[in-house]
Amino acid sequence: MADYSKTLHLPKTDFPMRGNLPNREPEMQNWWKEINLYQQLRENRSGKPKFILHDGPPYANGDIHIGHALNKTLKDFITRYKSAKGYDAPYVPGWDTHGLPIEHAIVTKKKIDRNSVSPVEFRELCSEYAWSFVNKQSEQFQRIGILGDWENPYVTLRPEYEARQVRVFGEMVAKGHIYRGMKTIYWSPTSETALAEAEIEYQDKRSASIYVAFPVKDGKGVLPVENTHVVIWTTTPWTIPANLGIALNAEFEYSLVRAGDKQYLLAKELVAQVMQKAEIEEYEEVAVFRGQDLEGVICQHPLYDRESPLLLGEHVTLDAGTGCVHTAPGHGEDDFWLGQKYGLDVLCPVDEKGVLTKQAPGFEGLFYDKANKPITEKLAEKGLLLKMEFITHQYPHDWRTKKPVIFRATEQWFASIDGFRQDMLKAIEGVKWTPTWGEVRLSNMIRDRGDWCISRQRIWGVPLPIFYCRDCGEPHINEETVDFIANLFAAEGSNAWYAKETKELMPVNQSCGQCGGTDFRKETDTMDVWFDSGSSQAAVLQQRPELQWPADIYLEGSDQYRGWFNSSLSTSVATTGQAPYKQVLSHGFTLDGEGRKMSKSLGNVVVPEKVMKQYGADILRLWVSSVDYQADMRLSDNILKQIAEAYRKMRNTFRFLLGNLEGFDPETHRVETNQLTDLDRFAAIQLQRLVQKVTKAYDHYEFNQVYHLLHTYCTVFLSQFYLDVLKDRLYVEASHSHVRRSAQTVLYDTLVALVKMVGPIMPHTAEEVWKHTPGVAEMSVHMALFPEVEESVLDDKLEQTWNELLEVRDVVLKSLEEARASKLIGNSLGAKLMLTPNEKTAALLQQVDSLEQFFIVSQVEVQAASSDVSAEQKLLVEVSPAEGEKCERCWNILPTVGESDKHPTLCNRCVEVVEKDYPEFEVVEQD
Repeated sequence: MADYSKTLHLPKTDFPMRGNLPNREPEMQNWWKEINLYQQLRENRSGKPKFILHDGPPYANGDIHIGHALNKTLKDFITRYKSAKGYDAPYVPGWDTHGLPIEHAIVTKKKIDRNSVSPVEFRELCSEYAWSFVNKQSEQFQRIGILGDWENPYVTLRPEYEARQVRVFGEMVAKGHIYRGMKTIYWSPTSETALAEAEIEYQDKRSASIYVAFPVKDGKGVLPVENTHVVIWTTTPWTIPANLGIALNAEFEYSLVRAGDKQYLLAKELVAQVMQKAEIEEYEEVAVFRGQDLEGVICQHPLYDRESPLLLGEHVTLDAGTGCVHTAPGHGEDDFWLGQKYGLDVLCPVDEKGVLTKQAPGFEGLFYDKANKPITEKLAEKGLLLKMEFITHQYPHDWRTKKPVIFRATEQWFASIDGFRQDMLKAIEGVKWTPTWGEVRLSNMIRDRGDWCISRQRIWGVPLPIFYCRDCGEPHINEETVDFIANLFAAEGSNAWYAKETKELMPVNQSCGQCGGTDFRKETDTMDVWFDSGSSQAAVLQQRPELQWPADIYLEGSDQYRGWFNSSLSTSVATTGQAPYKQVLSHGFTLDGEGRKMSKSLGNVVVPEKVMKQYGADILRLWVSSVDYQADMRLSDNILKQIAEAYRKMRNTFRFLLGNLEGFDPETHRVETNQLTDLDRFAAIQLQRLVQKVTKAYDHYEFNQVYHLLHTYCTVFLSQFYLDVLKDRLYVEASHSHVRRSAQTVLYDTLVALVKMVGPIMPHTAEEVWKHTPGVAEMSVHMALFPEVEESVLDDKLEQTWNELLEVRDVVLKSLEEARASKLIGNSLGAKLMLTPNEKTAALLQQVDSLEQFFIVSQVEVQAASSDVSAEQKLLVEVSPAEGEKCERCWNILPTVGESDKHPTLCNRCVEVVEKDYPEFEVVEQD
């Protein structure tokens, strides 16, 4: 038996079947560093239109998590794609490095007693800690394949950054947007600092819910005094010592009800509900008043010899409680402003640690939450507690420590949002938002937002560049002091604020604008870390020469509407009147495979490092591309296995394409488009359609569409149709035959276009394929330009014809599958087809050069067109076993096998190819 295997053009390539990504990817990344790929790209794209994605800085405190990986990978998709499209698209990664978590880590992990070291020493420890995680996270991000300026990132603790941040603050001062004032703000007892709204998250909390009767002291001729009480409701009993009033709504009706020998005033609509809570079964309404008629009535504080007047406030609702709102100006924003309106004091008998002070007699020294019980017991002892129960409700928590916060009136520095609120709302309208609801979400936040508390009682941060006159206490800040401090910080960093005496931090000849004094002290508070990161639009975009302001796009998680999107907009509009971004894109959060939030306690956390060790970064990246990132996404090991299988199929497609291009030189063997076979022209058209769709998907940041388009193209159009049909031509036809070179031309174009299109998503695999691709000019695929649609290739008529032929093919394949199932044939090459088409189908079949190859069978006979075949049927198919012998070389079963004495096991076509391509071939009989 002769061995004809060496006369077949079987795929040959050293491109490995398996990716072995965990080992190959680091090698590829090292090569990128050796050739300085990022810098080469910058030089190559120099002078081209810029596209700037500004990186929102992750916090330098721990290893990266899957959310970090998702975020950075999405950004990498964009910058790699834009670079491939010819833009100068630099990527400057950044880090947020100040604030409480790092301070806390130094105290707890490094076992440093905060009071035993100087501020400068403590800050240096914080800096070292932050830099350690900047470096660690940098390595982890680079392992994912994120291409950027890792040698020169922006870091919020760097002197040049801090200096520009100080100038932003100074610009806001100069425009009148910064002021100091006493207000009720979010306060974290666990962090011992003020918090901004962006640092608050709501969680369930179990709280004591109490109804308290405030005795009427002076009814002002409206309410009776004897045994009459105004009933309030609160879930914070610890604030009762701070009560200075009771708020009613002017428009509500209030009922006076008698129960036994006592009378209670509360909102008419809530009487039944409250009486039921208080377990008072028998009561009667004795009078009804309008809220506005009760203003000025005086109640007696239930604990102290202090008056509590009735006030009118629009914030009073009937959603819960009694319609009579306990008012403590030192512990609530609405309470504070109402107190200002009525001239009440701002009483805040709770210190920075959440402990009640001597201003709460009888309870001083108690942590606020521990004070609830003794305060409630005291009210019960006095007979003024109508009801106490426990409820679980949504309550603000410190998003860092995850502990409840309180409202506390303190003197702080604020940015007056009213000073530029309307400008922000207008700026938002000029930004493109994806998803579109982002515009509404941020607009509502800005519209309802109070002033921004920007001071923090911390040491690890950028100091507020403010001085105070020692003679009169007036704050002192002006253009000269800001410029002096900014220049000092640029040279020495913000540690200078703590290392130097006050006089060394100020230009000479400064005097107080209020009293003329010349003796000053420096502010001890630092800036809110959101002011740090929010200043990056100025400290990075406006400072780095390779970047530009405003950025083309910001891309972060949807939690950043209250965070970085918000603070960046605030600092930018306050100083320039414009938004710092042209477009904002937000993504959801990663859940486990069952849709649950990932947590260590559930054991469902997916760690990026582990994924890359097991599967490789390209698998992780392929998962990112596969999901609808605008919603919450699921990830589990089973999902990763599915993605790995999808990757395997795409990799095998590349391997097939490379293997069948052996011996093909695109410079000399290319067949012109108009000389391609119709099948290959159709495939060339489908490739251009793919380029169209993929480009559009990338342009709209619809990466899941990119994934599905590429995956479907590889697994359906190529693997299940085109490449399958081509195998006979590629393996069997003469090496230099026109039909084979025609096919190779399209295979080559397909390979080059495909590898460029997958480059942003699977950069390591794309680079590996590129290294094996013949005839490419660029050293790296990431230096190459994205494929453009070749309009000259498109042919609507031919495309329509072949789309209809594919429908006919489906009919035939169904019949072949039925014949295989009934054991009539084995594989399809064992079949002979008898086709009876209708007239339209008959015309279509005439367009096909080889119906045998098209249907992957050995023999096809086409009968005359029949009017009995309906348009829906297209054709009748009769399958029978092929007649003849199996060709040793092409595996077709044909009557011509054996007609050649020299090659008795070959069909006539194979005989002709062998004798032409391999004239030296000798038949060697094998045992």
